[in-house]
Amino acid sequence: MSLHAGAPAPLFSAPSHVNPEFAFGSLGGRWILLAFLPPPGPERDAAIDLVRRNAQQFPVDQRIFFGVLPDAESFHAHAADQPPMRWFDDSEGRVRRLFGAEGPDGQVTPEWVIVDPSLRIMGCAPLDRGPQVLASLFRLGPPDGHAGVPLNAPVLIVPRLFEPPFCRELIDIYDAQGGLPSGTMREKDGKTVGVLSDFKKRRDAILSDPQVQGQIRARVSQRLLPEIEKAYHFKVTRIERYIVACYDAEEGGYFQPHRDNTTAGTAHRQFAVSINLNDDFDGGDLRFPEFGSRTYRPPVGGAVVFSCSLLHEATNVTRGRRYACLPFLYNEAAAEIRRQNMHTLEVAEA
Repeated sequence: MSLHAGAPAPLFSAPSHVNPEFAFGSLGGRWILLAFLPPPGPERDAAIDLVRRNAQQFPVDQRIFFGVLPDAESFHAHAADQPPMRWFDDSEGRVRRLFGAEGPDGQVTPEWVIVDPSLRIMGCAPLDRGPQVLASLFRLGPPDGHAGVPLNAPVLIVPRLFEPPFCRELIDIYDAQGGLPSGTMREKDGKTVGVLSDFKKRRDAILSDPQVQGQIRARVSQRLLPEIEKAYHFKVTRIERYIVACYDAEEGGYFQPHRDNTTAGTAHRQFAVSINLNDDFDGGDLRFPEFGSRTYRPPVGGAVVFSCSLLHEATNVTRGRRYACLPFLYNEAAAEIRRQNMHTLEVAEA
């Protein structure tokens, strides 16, 4: 194992049985047990049987198991498995190489790896140490307590960015023109495409009026950017997109854990801004799983600002509608990245 305790776990996407490009980085907020398994045989069977016998110890919000399989045949053979048995297809060897779980002959080095809720390596051990590894994992306790002290996400909350009448004006614009289903950005055949899926339930209205855009830009420039520069020593020069988003309880209204800059077409994004336009709803708060289960909600007209690299989610709206203005911010260096990657962008698809 070339990675040591405390090192960040390599982030990757790989085929699973629920997603052909499952993002390992979306699993933050719980203990993760990876098993780098050898080809079929007694050693693999013993490891799999050990996890199956301890299935009740893997509640999905506390601990999660993924077996990393070295051949496509085995991956397909496990297609009907139920949680907690989850699998990655690593027939090309990319995942095991990232984790240093491959010998000089190109074969798997069978081992267990425990990853902490902040997606850092907790420890590793040979596959034949399975009982000891699982015993250690089960002693680790709830994910929220893994640091020994309460964690706070590195976010900035800025109140009084938009005045209440301006919030109302933006909501009225949304209600007048209606919102369209909002997709997520994914890499597909070298392109960044917007895809509609159950990963997200939200509707967006584009604010195309130059006057309204100017009003947003002025408030962000005068009231928000100085706070970002003070808190993060970062000078914002660009803003991306002018939208009002709506998470509606009638649709469930949510956005599962994700990062905002993981594709070529979104790599330029540096800060996300979530400005609440109302507060007459339940749920719909922000959560940053790598920093615990605490949620964050700005006041009406206020913003939560955070790095686009942070894993985050919008929790289910359970009553009413949450309206929010959601721009991205970046600087001139990132603008050059956006220019170079613009050719990768394609229109949304269903």
